[in-house]
Amino acid sequence: MTRIISVLSLLVISIFTNAQPSSYWQQKIKYDMNIDMNVDTYKYTGKSKITYYNNSPDTLRRVYFHLYFNAFQPGSEMDVRQQNLPDPDRRIGDRISKLSASEIGYQKIISIKQGRKNLSYNVEGTLMEVEMQKAILPHSKTVFYLKNEAQVPVQVRRSGRNNSEGVKLSMTQWYPKMAEYDTEGWHLDSYISREFHGVYGTFDVKINIDKNYTIGGTGILKNAEEIGHGYTQKKVKQKVDKSGKLQWHFVANNVHDFAWGADDEYIHDIIKMNDKTDIHFFYKKGNEDRTKNWKELEITMQKAFNFINKNFGEYPYEQFSIVQGGDGGMEYPMSTIMLGNGKNVKGMVGLAVHESLHSWYQGVLGFNEQKYPWMDEGFTTWAENLTMDYLYGKEGDNVHKGSYRGYFAIQRSGKEEALTTQADLYKTNFAYGQASYSKGAVFLAQLGYIIGEENLNKTMLRFFNEWKFKHPAPNNLKRIAEKESGIQLQWYFDKWITTTETIDYELSSVLNTDKGTAVTIARIGEIPMPLDITVALKNGEVKTYYIPLRMMRGSKQNETKFSRTELKAWPWVYPEYSFSIDIPKEDIKFIGIDVSERMADVNKKNNYYPKTEFVFEGE
Repeated sequence: MTRIISVLSLLVISIFTNAQPSSYWQQKIKYDMNIDMNVDTYKYTGKSKITYYNNSPDTLRRVYFHLYFNAFQPGSEMDVRQQNLPDPDRRIGDRISKLSASEIGYQKIISIKQGRKNLSYNVEGTLMEVEMQKAILPHSKTVFYLKNEAQVPVQVRRSGRNNSEGVKLSMTQWYPKMAEYDTEGWHLDSYISREFHGVYGTFDVKINIDKNYTIGGTGILKNAEEIGHGYTQKKVKQKVDKSGKLQWHFVANNVHDFAWGADDEYIHDIIKMNDKTDIHFFYKKGNEDRTKNWKELEITMQKAFNFINKNFGEYPYEQFSIVQGGDGGMEYPMSTIMLGNGKNVKGMVGLAVHESLHSWYQGVLGFNEQKYPWMDEGFTTWAENLTMDYLYGKEGDNVHKGSYRGYFAIQRSGKEEALTTQADLYKTNFAYGQASYSKGAVFLAQLGYIIGEENLNKTMLRFFNEWKFKHPAPNNLKRIAEKESGIQLQWYFDKWITTTETIDYELSSVLNTDKGTAVTIARIGEIPMPLDITVALKNGEVKTYYIPLRMMRGSKQNETKFSRTELKAWPWVYPEYSFSIDIPKEDIKFIGIDVSERMADVNKKNNYYPKTEFVFEGE
């Protein structure tokens, strides 16, 4: 009897334990929006029903909304910040300060209710604080009803009307957007000009707009047979209201934002990617060359998506839209809003590839772009480098060489700041750009050097599949990389992310001994690294040596076609490391540290013997 009770007890404990919710939680939201756009005044009115699910263990007594359009007013935080940076964004400069009353952007809240009760609210810049009469209890939901009026600003930064290429409407950050709440609390970043963070959920959006306008962006059009405009080949019976408007009905599931572009001259093409996904292209009529570039872009992006799906994870939505608009390129769920009149089609492809890849690294993996811009932009740049290499062929052995050059440039400038710096808090736009895009991409490329490319690829696929539609942080990636490689990586994440310390190793001496050749390596930089050593002999033979770090508690597999000798692990506190080669010095033609150049050593000139044979291209 005792044994039976014990077994049953264990079974009950097991069932109870497995039934416990994960410690990870995130909020959920559903927007039901109906907006009426006036294309003559560039104003819209909106009604929204917002269902908010509090999946947290906390009681919420107030909520917050982002009102991004308010940034485009003289004296806004975005205006003042850009005018006081030593290197202001040339797209912004002092342009906001010169906007007239009819050119500014604004979000005016007419009313907000919780159920039937009117709520009081306070707007400061691009943030609105709402005091609730009824708190939202843990694991419960509430419904807000919001009425608003907005004016679309003259295009300055991402959002706006009448951009440099003549696109009428780039509707991004255009609606009152609920702020994210997580284990760190509310994320209440004012809109200074950079990045975003949002709650995953469903957007059910109805847009009433002039019948001549075509809309492209986030979501699936649910009433194509009433719209036409290239969305269907079936017979269309448009439902135009008395004011000459059509109602477009879009639905997007499992997204954290909703963006769209609209113009009365859009051409709309559709390329079928596979049985699961179509790619939609929206672009304005142009000269013959520009139209030809868009057609070539369509074919190339189909190839790009095939490569991306295979290597970085399967795109999970039915549609992706590439929409001409904006002031460069910007990522949104299921879409990108980008400039499209490029004279160089490869440049257009590069921009489209980068922004499309954000659907993986920010759209599906919902990084907090403000807190981790280096994950958002850096991981996208890393994948872009690989994709462009696939599309256009190799430009060298290291496809990430451009990212390394960017990192070395910021390191030499003396303006580098740690990757832990919040996006808006960088002292210069230069530091933000090179850190987020270049150093962030080097982080992954160098991780491949540490754990091996095969393990890196497994890590990134597993990371995508395990954390899709969530908000992962650096530690989530670290734990997967450690599991895939068997290597401890806290030291690398700490050093590369939280400091501006550098990697610098020197091949300090190569000496003859009775038994062959003694090699001594000195660590000059603060960041320790495992080392790949290549020894080329005068007879054509190549030998490789590998020095792991002791604190890695593991080692990567041999990635070369040559035999490898794994040496004793280097305790990082020792400034020097010596080992012996059982070959006389006079028989050695060449010794090099990291000939793959995946280690971001800031002074590669001292990595080789003899030193006179090496010229580093990045210098």
